[in-house]
Amino acid sequence: MKLGTFRVGHQAPRIGIVHAGDSRLFDLAAAARRAGNDVAPFVSMLTLIESGESAIELAQSLFEARAGDDDLSISVSNVEILAPVPEPRQMRDAMSFPLHIRQGLRAIAQLAAADRRTITTDSDAGPLPELPEIYRKVPIYYITNRLIVRGPGATIRWPRYSRVMDYELEFGVFTRKTEANISARRASEHIFGFTIFNDFSARDMQQIEMQGRLGPAKGKSFDGANVLGPWIVTPDEIGDPYDLVMQARVNSEVWSRSTSKGMLFSFEEMIEYMSRDETIFAGEFIGSGTVGNGCGLELGRFLEHGDTVELEVERIGVLKNQVERQDP
Repeated sequence: MKLGTFRVGHQAPRIGIVHAGDSRLFDLAAAARRAGNDVAPFVSMLTLIESGESAIELAQSLFEARAGDDDLSISVSNVEILAPVPEPRQMRDAMSFPLHIRQGLRAIAQLAAADRRTITTDSDAGPLPELPEIYRKVPIYYITNRLIVRGPGATIRWPRYSRVMDYELEFGVFTRKTEANISARRASEHIFGFTIFNDFSARDMQQIEMQGRLGPAKGKSFDGANVLGPWIVTPDEIGDPYDLVMQARVNSEVWSRSTSKGMLFSFEEMIEYMSRDETIFAGEFIGSGTVGNGCGLELGRFLEHGDTVELEVERIGVLKNQVERQDP
């Protein structure tokens, strides 16, 4: 099942099943109301997640019974598509792809040394550093701001304190249960669905902050920095999440192609680690980290005012946003 959150005009957000080749949204609350069912599970994506398997089964049965009711579906072109979960319960972002880690370490050092917007990516840059062993020992992640999430189509305002703006191609999962001490063997039961994540980054500020050895702050936290969407796709429609084609385009030019293969830790292993003596709540988002070659930092190319970024992940969709500089 493919699910989305949308808004018509100035009305409250709604949730729906995406169908007809991703061109229409089936309004779940309206369908439940017509069928005489409780609409409470369909007030938001969070309430659907928290309502459990029975709510998913009801959503599926409503769609099967009433997909032919034309007035229960609306064209995607006539609505504002929001982030699937506009305010996740929590947001955790990992570093799972070794090529990105190694290339990122080299590039951020060059950026610091040169204090400029261009970095060397060819053989003159020297060999890649070895992957620090810590990344193989435990899933490394940080907690980011869940209240600054935007969705597809949103214009992302470049923070005034930064000259070097970058995108990051990621995907991730939303959790479906509230529990602590979850084994990796059982963790797949805790995955509600998958979505795309663009972790916009102010690279020059990030480079300064990371010298403090505490993690990113303003390099990653500004309004609109965390973009999710366009949909949540349930695991039964994803198949193998560790073999998905991923692509980044800027102004329709392909900047990179990659796959989700080769993650240092699976989402199941991340959930096991994150939940050690800590409750993981239904509706949390966990990001994969940037795929290899999945950001401008690795490629020696950064975003400019007015650029349009499209991140595509197989079986999920395309997450598209524009970036704009703000006046000083």
